[in-house]
Amino acid sequence: MDGNGRWAKERMLPRVEGHRAGAKTVRMVVEESRRLGIRFLTLFAFSSENWGRPEAEVNTLMGLFAAHLESELPLLLQHGIKLTAIGDRTRLPPNVTEPLRRTEAQTAHQSGMEVLLAVSYGSRDEITSAAQKIGRLVASGNLNPDDITSEHITQNLYAPHVPDPDLLIRTSNELRLSNFLLWQLAYSEIVVSPLRWPEFSKDEYFRCLQEYSNRDRRYGLTQEQVAAGVASAK
Repeated sequence: MDGNGRWAKERMLPRVEGHRAGAKTVRMVVEESRRLGIRFLTLFAFSSENWGRPEAEVNTLMGLFAAHLESELPLLLQHGIKLTAIGDRTRLPPNVTEPLRRTEAQTAHQSGMEVLLAVSYGSRDEITSAAQKIGRLVASGNLNPDDITSEHITQNLYAPHVPDPDLLIRTSNELRLSNFLLWQLAYSEIVVSPLRWPEFSKDEYFRCLQEYSNRDRRYGLTQEQVAAGVASAK
């Protein structure tokens, strides 16, 4: 969700106003995704690298995050949305971890859609954590190194029950993955929007989804194989 700070700077506003405006876009995307029947939506809210930002900005972001967890709970419950957080929670302050825990607990039974919040998240950390878990299985004698498969890594990620994303949307003309879901995005389609996140509208969201729907997803096969229904190994 790129461009909050730049959106504010272009309007000679404090960066925090960009984050406040971006929160409205989050609500729109969640509501439209639920209406369209999208089963899983992952939002990159705060990266492991973002901890390096000025302390005042980090504290403000954490406060906004905690406040929106509380204010958006009725929306999640109304629309049958389950909330799951992925990332290193040990770095989150108590004013965030407690409302996050409550929101996850109160929405755990919801089955209409799952929203994953990547907060204090870094994909390299996630993959390292998965490797450590597998290493402990090997060290304990419960897994032979020669038997390790890609599925072992998948099953030891933060949210192993979630399928790989079909689509990654990058806003603000950003053209990099930014340490986000590096393992899971191996075959995902990427659509780039020129709009800053606070400007990301319903029409632009639909445009991104339409562009995705026009893509041919072949997973390494030829178009003829896909047309013939040849199965691929992912």
